[in-house]
Amino acid sequence: MEKTTQAAASGKAAPLGRKIWACAIVFGLIGQIAWVVENMFFAKFGQDLFDTRGELYFTVTTLMVILSAVTATVTTIFAGGLIDKTGKRKPFITVGYLLWGVTIMLFAAIPIDFSDDSSWGIIAALVVLDCVMTFFGSTANDAAFNTWVADVTDVTNRGKVNTILSVMPVIATVLVFGIGMLTYDNGATYVNDLGETVKVAIADRDGLLIKLFFIIMGIFPMVGGVLSAFMMKDSPDIVKNSNPNYLKETFYGFRPSVVKENKMMYVTLGTVCLLGIAQQIFMSYLINFIQNTLGINDYIIPLAVIIVVGAVLTGVLGVFFDKYGRKHFYYPLLAILVVGAIVVYCMKFMDPSAYLPILIVGGSVLLGAILSVSGALTASFQDYIPKGAEGRFQGVRMCFTVLVPMALGIGIAQAVGVNSLDARNEGQMHPPFELFLAAAIVVACAAIPLFWVVKDSDRLRAELMRRKDAETAAAEDGEAVLPEQTEDTAEQ
Repeated sequence: MEKTTQAAASGKAAPLGRKIWACAIVFGLIGQIAWVVENMFFAKFGQDLFDTRGELYFTVTTLMVILSAVTATVTTIFAGGLIDKTGKRKPFITVGYLLWGVTIMLFAAIPIDFSDDSSWGIIAALVVLDCVMTFFGSTANDAAFNTWVADVTDVTNRGKVNTILSVMPVIATVLVFGIGMLTYDNGATYVNDLGETVKVAIADRDGLLIKLFFIIMGIFPMVGGVLSAFMMKDSPDIVKNSNPNYLKETFYGFRPSVVKENKMMYVTLGTVCLLGIAQQIFMSYLINFIQNTLGINDYIIPLAVIIVVGAVLTGVLGVFFDKYGRKHFYYPLLAILVVGAIVVYCMKFMDPSAYLPILIVGGSVLLGAILSVSGALTASFQDYIPKGAEGRFQGVRMCFTVLVPMALGIGIAQAVGVNSLDARNEGQMHPPFELFLAAAIVVACAAIPLFWVVKDSDRLRAELMRRKDAETAAAEDGEAVLPEQTEDTAEQ
């Protein structure tokens, strides 16, 4: 305890301990593996099932994306309120991860060969299963796990933890696609006598391998649920929401009075939202952009290099965030993102021989920058959460990080030239370079709310350090410090 106090007083990172780090990495990675399956392979599965059935190809994708996003946001709002009410996180993570895995496995029961008369029944099954899976995932990961992270970290170590967690989606992507290549995509194409790559209809592929993919992916969160029962502990400092009106408190974070009292939290989330919109403009089309627009078919190795280098840069920057303060890195990282996106757009006017080296170098820097700034802003958001309201603000976070970015990002992509129906050329999409120019403009707009985040950072850190010292001193004296006894950090 004395070491923690000294660390707090000096501004040095308070040690978290191996167990907390292990839980953060293990459950963060497992959760992102499940989300990669949901965000990429469920839609891919639906598209493959209806690839030769006209407009249904786009109908199933649209329904799954929109309804899962709505389900994730609504679930996190209500689950977050319940988590604050109970004052517990671990049970929601344990049970939620187990059921999360079960629903992923149920996708193996979807038939891959069916008549046109059964099409809408298959679509309904896909959409319902996707929403049920999202319900358990959002409860366990978006609401409970993210609240747990906020509980066990503080201003001295949040930057490092959240930047490490921001790397998990890209690591998860590599793992899922690697397993997918061995199972789901095994036999998906072949080379004909003319040397052309021909796509094989899903009904003509090995159904057992496709089912095996969903079973393997379901095992990951189920294992996570079992492990959490033994590895994870809730923070001893959790403050329960004692208000008996659960439904009223569920929408706590959306009250005008709460927004006014915690305005800097919403400014921070607004910055995150703009970065999320920029990312969504191109992220869903990135593989097709590399493969079809740039003409780089063997993208696995360069993509692996980009991910490894980007992850290393993110981890290094996370340490610097906590050591020197996040505010010093925000604008340099934002500038890198703007310039990098513009460079990708300018590849339109370059010789194709320059595509690969620019992709590797530029992609590594861009990935490191976007993961780092996202992790840092998530840490700042957690800094602003009032004690005892950690769960209820996770639904607000989902609105700013998932619902709005997904809707607006895809809308902007359509506006600048991505039209799936028109752009399909012999089964291939060719996303335009203009996607990255649009993303650069949106990122530049993030500089406006970021100004206020940077401006308030010193005051916020000083207040949080004062509170941490007071709580630590009280704990050593055997006293409890209630949230009412400290100045509300989030009041601006």
